[in-house]
Formats: sequence, C-alpha cells, structure tokens
Amino acid sequence: MQLHPHTIIIAEAGVNHNGSLETAIEMVRRAADAGVDYVKFQTFKAESLVSATAPQAKYQKDNCGGDGTQLTMLRALELNENDFMILAEECNRCGVGFMSTPFDMQSIDFLSSVNMDYWKIPSGEITNLPYLRKIASKGGRIILSTGMSTIDEVKDAVTALSLGGVDKKDIYLLHCTTQYPTPHEAVNLRAMDSLKELGCAGVGYSDHTRGILVPIAAVARGAEIIEKHFTLDHDMPGPDHKASLSTDELKEMVSSIREVEKILGSEIKEVTATEQPNITVARKSIVASRSIRKGEPLTDHNITTKRPGSGISPMLWDSVIGSHAIRDFLADEPIEI
Repeated sequence: MQLHPHTIIIAEAGVNHNGSLETAIEMVRRAADAGVDYVKFQTFKAESLVSATAPQAKYQKDNCGGDGTQLTMLRALELNENDFMILAEECNRCGVGFMSTPFDMQSIDFLSSVNMDYWKIPSGEITNLPYLRKIASKGGRIILSTGMSTIDEVKDAVTALSLGGVDKKDIYLLHCTTQYPTPHEAVNLRAMDSLKELGCAGVGYSDHTRGILVPIAAVARGAEIIEKHFTLDHDMPGPDHKASLSTDELKEMVSSIREVEKILGSEIKEVTATEQPNITVARKSIVASRSIRKGEPLTDHNITTKRPGSGISPMLWDSVIGSHAIRDFLADEPIEI
C-alpha cells in the first residue's frame, strides 16, 4: 500500500533566539530531538528591512514594549552571517535541514552561499517584485507563504517566480493567516484547495494558532508542509514567543502528524492485511433455514444468510434461488450447488 507522503515539518525558530547564538544552537538541538525535518531562522539587516519610523504591530508592542518601532525591536534580534554558518553546521550535525528566510536583498545573496534545500519566502514579501525576481535568479526550490494575500496576488507572485526561471513544480504554496496568535475562525484551511488549483508542486500550511490542533487538521486536509513557531520559553521577551509551541508541544505535534500520516494511508480502497482474517467471521454465507431434502427447490422459504462467510456469497443469491438441492441439508448448513 502506498502510504500518505511524508509531511515536511519545519520548526520555525525565527527570532525566538532573541539575538543569542547560544540560544539558537539550543533551539536546533531541541527541534532535532522533536523529530522535525528542518529548523528555520530569519536572516535580515534591520536597517535594510524597515524604515526608522515603521511602527510595530499591536502584538509586537504587547510582547516587546520599547519605543514602538520595528527598527529598535529588530536590531536586538539580529544574528550575523557567521552565526548562520555555525547554525547550518549545527543543523547538519544534528541531522536536520537548515533553512532561513531572507528579508532583504543582501540576505538573499548571503543565503545563496549556504546549502539550503528550499528558499522560504515570507508572506510580507509576496508583493515585492524585485525581491521575488532576485530569489528566482538564484535557482532552487521555493516555499512561498501566502498570508495577507488574495488568490490573484498569489498568482502574480507565482508568475513572477516563473518568469524568473523557476518551474512551477518547484514552488510550494503555504496557506497562512498572518495574525499572532490566529483565532480558529480566521484559519480557513479550505483555502488550501484554491492554492492547489494553481498547479504548483504542492500546498502546505504555516500556522500561527495556539497549540497543535490546527496543523494536525491541516495535514488531514492535505498539507504536505507544516511550518510552526517554537520557543524555549514562552515567557522570554520578544514578538513571537507567546504564539509559539514549547519544545514538548513541538515533539507532540510531530508525533501526532506522523500518526495522522499512517491514518491517511493511500487513495486505494482495498482489503488491508489487518482486516483480512475478519472477512470470514463478519460476512455471511447462504445456508439452509430448515432441513432440505435432496432435489427440493431452493427458495426464499428454505434458505437464508448467516455467518460465517466461508460458503457461497449472498451476492450469488439470485443464482441459487430456483436451483435444486444437490443433497440433504440440515438447518444452518452451508448450501452447496
């Protein structure tokens, strides 16, 4: 039996290291222990990402305090290029893939020198045409998050990447709701169906809800990639900790998704090996409903169906009716013809 394909699970470390390489390394180790496929970070130069007056989102203000500008917040969350090289090596040592999302042009150039299986484009860059063109020029497979976007904006982004030389079969689309945390009524997993219609490599889900219920539901709905934030400590200062999983929750999510993959199985409807022994026990055969004499016609009045299913199948009922008993039969004895 062809089982459901392996769901790619990306543990989004993001900026939950709070600018500490040591914390980031520990996050790699914890995520690897949880059984994820990739650990993803965010690569940026704060001055290249935001203007000096760009305000924080409400959830960022609530979680970070400070002067309310993104620039001040992001400066404290930067890692340098050497840090990312160390993290890539640590991922390799721990047996997980390294990924990082570039948030500016300089970071795209840097990350092109790091061996990554996928480029990850965040939702906020889906309308950034120069950025999309630069990512496309680097080649390779792409995972595109689609939070805050309409289906037409997703189509435009896919077109830009395709015109830049990326095959649509190398582009994965992640449904996403850009709110931290996302309330359940704003999740809308059925939107993945619309993304599937765009003919890209596949679809997935980038989750910002609390807990693990929604990503598990997304896999059951057809997500081939799951991305989920995690943290070493929900009480650490920073924008994303409170909407992230603990490492224990991350491990539970991975385990649950792997169980869902087993449950989903394949598209083939067939008798499984586990149920094969129960066929005879649960199905019925055509049997005598009373004593029947040899040569007596078989009718609705002297035959019936009962377990076990080791005799003639009731699906052959019409062929049996009207024939004659080839011998004497006792009540409940399987009919032979």
